[in-house]
Amino acid sequence: MTTLKPKKVLAVASGGGHWVQLLRLRPAYLHHDVTFMTTNAAYAKDVDAPLVTVRDANIWDKLGLLRMFFEVFMHLLRIRPDIVITTGAAPGFAAVVLSRLFGARTIWVDSIANSEELSNSGKQAGRVAHVWLTQWEHLAKPQGPQFWGAVL
Repeated sequence: MTTLKPKKVLAVASGGGHWVQLLRLRPAYLHHDVTFMTTNAAYAKDVDAPLVTVRDANIWDKLGLLRMFFEVFMHLLRIRPDIVITTGAAPGFAAVVLSRLFGARTIWVDSIANSEELSNSGKQAGRVAHVWLTQWEHLAKPQGPQFWGAVL
């Protein structure tokens, strides 16, 4: 019997519901070498794995967004993940986009809070993520995102 070598996984989420949803996906990636990335250092209490933080930013804070992208890039440079999984928001989008430079496979799971339409980041992530998912079946389309279920 062949055993697969654990992959380096970077699990990314901003705070609040994004973080809760990312933690609910843990059974899918905890047998790997996981590092968490989030915007709140206090979330380290929620996980038994390394956690790195980046600033939180959004489209209306251009300088903050640029700084956050740089912070994400520096963590990616150090961690060199094989897989990046995110439940959304700006840090997740930055990780999906930038991790492609390192050859990582990427998974975007749009937040369940986006029940009427995909998030702005989710719409953009579909262009670059290897796997693009929605948690609402009625938002799935043949060209993506796909619906594989919901975490809540």
